[in-house]
Amino acid sequence: MSDENLILLGVVGAPHGVRGDVRIKTFTGDPLGIAGYGALSDGKGRNFEITDIRPAKEVVVARLKGVTTREAAEALTGTELFVARDKLSADADEDEFLHADLMGCSVVGPDGVVLGTVTMVENYGAGDLLDIKTPDGRFVLMPFTKAFAPRIDIAARRIEAEPPLGLFEPDDDKR
Repeated sequence: MSDENLILLGVVGAPHGVRGDVRIKTFTGDPLGIAGYGALSDGKGRNFEITDIRPAKEVVVARLKGVTTREAAEALTGTELFVARDKLSADADEDEFLHADLMGCSVVGPDGVVLGTVTMVENYGAGDLLDIKTPDGRFVLMPFTKAFAPRIDIAARRIEAEPPLGLFEPDDDKR
């Protein structure tokens, strides 16, 4: 399966306890929802089935089938967990986008000038932010809202933006 058909749903963190449980940082709308996708892949041929899951502070704690010791859990630290794109719900709202689909999109201003390319989608608790690399190599964080990104064409890999005034202006303050 090609990389573009895999969607990152979470990353295994540190072990939790001595019976093989792991912490998982999830990228799903509902953190516990990661268990509902069936077997998850590491993208390298290994599959993992979540047999038990519970919420914890900023992560979920999960038991993976076949992982029964702390040492086995430690060996998985940093493992990315993917699901095949076709396992995702097809009934998403027209205003919902996968982060993977936004990355690489060109961001174009109201005047048609390319402002940059989306390199990452971040969320620090107050909503999604597009991390945009400008043509001159700077990185700009733009709120990913309907007001600032009113038109998105995933097929064309294009986001029409109406960014806040001055957001893409060069920083002339050379202290």
